[in-house]
Amino acid sequence: MLTLPSSVKIFIYSQPTDMRSGFNKLSMLTESFMQKDPFSGHLFVFFSKTGDKCKILFWDRTGFIIWYKQLQEGTFEKLPQDKNKPSIEVDIAKLTWILEGIDLFKARRRKRYERPEKI
Repeated sequence: MLTLPSSVKIFIYSQPTDMRSGFNKLSMLTESFMQKDPFSGHLFVFFSKTGDKCKILFWDRTGFIIWYKQLQEGTFEKLPQDKNKPSIEVDIAKLTWILEGIDLFKARRRKRYERPEKI
């Protein structure tokens, strides 16, 4: 399982992405379409149209990092797409489940305390 500080948020781009995209294109998608700051230190996740490839963009204070995963068999979980919502925020557990191939819709999470967001 990935371990990240609780201050790091994870945003999944809701549209399929061309996996030939590099640092510049992914950071442009993050800024222009997701309306997020690519230099924020958050994770920005992109999936291919076929659902078998994933790229994660991350800024680590000195430069961009891209993690790239290509499945040899199968596809990643298809999340509901909302044309009005350019990204979906998930926690590290859900991202790990997606990357490991666990069906999010059949998995059930027990109730836990969640601190209300400040407005």
